[in-house]
Amino acid sequence: MEKKNIDWSNLGFGYVKTDYRFVSDFKDNAWDEGRMTQDETVVINECAGVLQYAQTVFEGMKAYTTQDGRIVTFRPDLNASRLADSARRLEMPVFPEDRFVEAVVNTVKANAAYVPPYGSGATLYIRPYMFGTNPVIGVKPADEYQFRIFTTPVGPYFKGGVKPLTIRISDFDRAAPHGTGHIKAGLNYAMSLHAIMDAHTQGYDENMYLDAATRTKVEETGGANFLFITKDGKVVTPKSDSILPSITRRSLMYVAKEYLGLEAEEREVYLDEVKDFAECGLCGTAAVISPVGKIVDHGKEICFPSGMDAMGPVTQKLYETLTGIQMGRLEAPEGWLKVIE
Repeated sequence: MEKKNIDWSNLGFGYVKTDYRFVSDFKDNAWDEGRMTQDETVVINECAGVLQYAQTVFEGMKAYTTQDGRIVTFRPDLNASRLADSARRLEMPVFPEDRFVEAVVNTVKANAAYVPPYGSGATLYIRPYMFGTNPVIGVKPADEYQFRIFTTPVGPYFKGGVKPLTIRISDFDRAAPHGTGHIKAGLNYAMSLHAIMDAHTQGYDENMYLDAATRTKVEETGGANFLFITKDGKVVTPKSDSILPSITRRSLMYVAKEYLGLEAEEREVYLDEVKDFAECGLCGTAAVISPVGKIVDHGKEICFPSGMDAMGPVTQKLYETLTGIQMGRLEAPEGWLKVIE
């Protein structure tokens, strides 16, 4: 297939309209068959549930061109499962998981000309999302919903190379115990916007959120999970019921154990022990791993031995191995790559 005439190497991480998107409507307690459309606009009632009470959930994933020319997505079944969990928590109908994967495949296939070529550093970002559409004025779940998937080609998250981040320990709370921190709901991201803009104003790249109950344990940032490396090379990631279960994090933990032979542990991580780690990173779909060089706790600096110039050695191996799997340079575990064509 002939690719679109796009300067792939200079793409940013932003929205570029592609040709097709998938749409399915929920009405009278059932999802319709769904359809592809070229219309990128959404028309809803002024009193729609999503506008009044933020009843919306979403996912983020990517399609890649592998070294041998295939177009693949990475573990879409886990995105389907997570969206289902998010929908249940907000009293929304679950879009069937098998249909989710099928819709992702068909949407990527319809926009194959926008999947960046191998080696360009760019990928096709995929955004499935769902929202309440019918008028809701009393506080209650909507009765009708729309599920959509759009795609957009995006450039590498780090332009000009990876630079370790400086983050601060936030005075804001990201999620309450027994709240919605474990699901991918739009409302979680809306409430994080003030905290991240405040961090940027103060000269920091991101926030480290602590648990809201005791403020002694590390949770996550506004949009990524933490990954720590001990001085003896063990991979540690925080465990909490209010952390979003990152697919990238779960994949990295598997890679650490099964590909690199490292010890990997998911457990509660206390703020007091952060100073003893050798490396730190933030993991998520956009960048896979963003290295952290320094954490500032109200003026007190925690500087990791890995430094402010590049990823630490273990973090680098994790990054190279997972991206190698995604791009087809390394053999993937069974079921991890869904081939589009």
